[in-house]
Amino acid sequence: MPVNSSTYDPLNPATFAPPAAVSAAPGIVIEFCDRVSRCVLHRATWTSTELFLTFPPPAIASIALVPLNAVETAGRFRVWLTMAGSVRPVLVWDRKIEGRFPEMKELKQRVRDRIQPGKSLGHSDR
Repeated sequence: MPVNSSTYDPLNPATFAPPAAVSAAPGIVIEFCDRVSRCVLHRATWTSTELFLTFPPPAIASIALVPLNAVETAGRFRVWLTMAGSVRPVLVWDRKIEGRFPEMKELKQRVRDRIQPGKSLGHSDR
């Protein structure tokens, strides 16, 4: 029996549509090295959760985690911000440049300053 693709069926993958690329709202990309320790994966997932809780959609449309496993990416932990209409993402944090992982307060302030400059972060602003 042929599948009618115009009729959505929640139990039929043939009727599923992939999510549309969201270009109207900012997105975050977190690159991290997972060569030596999985604890950096935990830090990346925790960071993404904290950013989503602080900047729920539509403030941030998406967060992508990008694990890297090459010699040239050893020790990497970068947070990028993609803005609507921007060709190149903005580097918000780089562990090697800063010499450390971000404190969540600092990271939230940097993201806020780009996407919602007037937003209060409560205790993170003190």
